[in-house]
Amino acid sequence: MFKNIIFDFGDIFINLDKQAPITEMKKWGLKEFEPEFTNLLYAYEKGLLDSDTFLSKMQDYFPTAKLDQIKKGWNSIILDFPEKRLEFIEQMANENEYTLILLSNTNALHIEKVIENMGKDRFDRFKKCFDKFYLSHEINLRKPNADIYQFVLDANNLKASETFFVDDTLENTLASEQLGITSWNLQVGKEDIVQLKSKL
Repeated sequence: MFKNIIFDFGDIFINLDKQAPITEMKKWGLKEFEPEFTNLLYAYEKGLLDSDTFLSKMQDYFPTAKLDQIKKGWNSIILDFPEKRLEFIEQMANENEYTLILLSNTNALHIEKVIENMGKDRFDRFKKCFDKFYLSHEINLRKPNADIYQFVLDANNLKASETFFVDDTLENTLASEQLGITSWNLQVGKEDIVQLKSKL
């Protein structure tokens, strides 16, 4: 019997184009994700540097790109938020059957773009559906590291056996399952979060 549901954000509620920023970076000369570059992206997701510093370091990698190009290219991942998904999570919140928690790997620039695309009113409607709303750059932790799941369990006095987690990234759901959290690796384009109750 599940009492708690933890949700990812991107490609669960809001649509993403994960290839778009990579396409832009290739135009600026990206050939492969070297460890140092990957560590920069992860550090930004963990809130270990601010947006101005991140953009400046990105420009060090891509000196032919202007800062506004880098920001636009970085944010090109963010697409639309279908109304049916917003209505779905609002209904779940109104039913008050589960503790609802959002747990997202993200960063300050992407959240700014999300709010710009959604509009502040819709974003606020979404956010208030959750008992807790955890963004990686605000809690200095990121999936799939075990400590982020343990943090959510401990901070909210949740039992892993009573908790269900949904994420579109297999690496993240495999990690959560290691802690005893039942998990759904949602297949983007084939499944939708509005089908959640058939999985519980």
